[in-house]
Amino acid sequence: MKVALIAPPMIAVPPADYGGTELFVAHLATSLQEMGIEVVVYANGESTVPVARRSLYEHAEWPIKNPEHGWIRDVNHTSWAIHDAESRCDILHVQSAPGLPFGRFSGRPMVLTLHGPHDPKLSELYSFFPDIHYVCISHAQCREEAMPRMHTVHHGIDIDQYRLVEHKQEYLSFIGRIAPLKGTHIAIDVAKRTGIPLKIAGDIQPLHRDYFEKKIKPHLDGKLVEYIGLADLATKNELLGNSRAMLFPIQWNEPFGLVMVEAMACGTPVLAMPGGSVPEIISPGISGYICRSVVAMAKHARDLSLNAAAVRKYVEENFSTARMAKAYLEVYRTALREKPKEKVA
Repeated sequence: MKVALIAPPMIAVPPADYGGTELFVAHLATSLQEMGIEVVVYANGESTVPVARRSLYEHAEWPIKNPEHGWIRDVNHTSWAIHDAESRCDILHVQSAPGLPFGRFSGRPMVLTLHGPHDPKLSELYSFFPDIHYVCISHAQCREEAMPRMHTVHHGIDIDQYRLVEHKQEYLSFIGRIAPLKGTHIAIDVAKRTGIPLKIAGDIQPLHRDYFEKKIKPHLDGKLVEYIGLADLATKNELLGNSRAMLFPIQWNEPFGLVMVEAMACGTPVLAMPGGSVPEIISPGISGYICRSVVAMAKHARDLSLNAAAVRKYVEENFSTARMAKAYLEVYRTALREKPKEKVA
C-alpha cells in the first residue's frame, strides 16, 4: 500500500512552531512508514518530515494576510497533489475540504480528516461526496456530521519527543492561538484569582490583533502574566514540562486540542473548560480536571496534587502515534476493499 498525505501548503511539515494539522501529518507519516507503509507527503518545500516529499510551493507562507490568497494557494497545491498522486499512490488522504471536488477526477479512494469546527456549508459540501471516507478527530465532532462513511480516530503524538518533568515550578501555562474562542483572557483571570504566574505562548493572527491589544496586552507585566511568543518543540518541552498545570479554557467545541496531549506527555495536568472533545481527552483526577467555570479552574489550579508520571502514562496508553497510525491503516484498508469509484472523464 502506498499512501499520499496531502497537507495544506502554508506551513511546513512538521511545523517549526504553530501548526496542529501539520504536526499531525508528520506524526502519521512517520508512524505509517515505521509500520512498512510507503508514504508520500505533499507539502511546501520547507518540510522536513523523514519520508518521501513532493512540493509545488517552495516556501511556507504563514500567517496568511489575505484569506482569499491563502485559499488560492491551497486549491492550486491540492489539485496538483491529487493529480500527481493519482499515478503514484493507492490512497489519497487530504486534510482540507478543497481536495474533495478534485477527487471527482481521480479513481483512487479518498480519505478526509476533519480538522476544523463544524460548519453547515462544509457539511453541505460533504453531502456531494458520500463515497469519501471521513475521519473525525473526536466523537464529539462526529456527532455533528451525517456522512455515510465516518470514522473516529483520536490524534496521537510521538511521546519520545516530550520530556517528563516530575518536579514542577510554580507557574501556569497557556499555549494556543491568542483568540477569544481559545479563552486566553480567562487564563489571565485564573492567574489573577490565584496569584500563580501565567506564561502564555501562541500565535497572534491578524484577525485577532485587536483582541490581543485590548484584552491581553494590558495585563502583560512580565511577572504575573508573561507572553513569550511562539513555541517550537523545545520551548513546549520547557514551558509545559515545568508548569504546575496547563490551562485550556476554550469557549467553543474544540474538535480535539492536540496541545492538551502534549502537556500531559510532559507529565503536566490540564485544566480545561468542557467544550467539544475535552471529555474524551482528559480523565478527571488522573490527567487533569474539567472545569465548568473560571472559579472551578482557579480552585483546581491552587489545589493540584496529581502525579506527573501517572499523567504521562495515561498519554502513553491512549494517545500514541502507533495507535493512531493503526487506526488510520484500518480506514485505508476499508476504503480499498470497496469497489473502485468511477473517474470523471
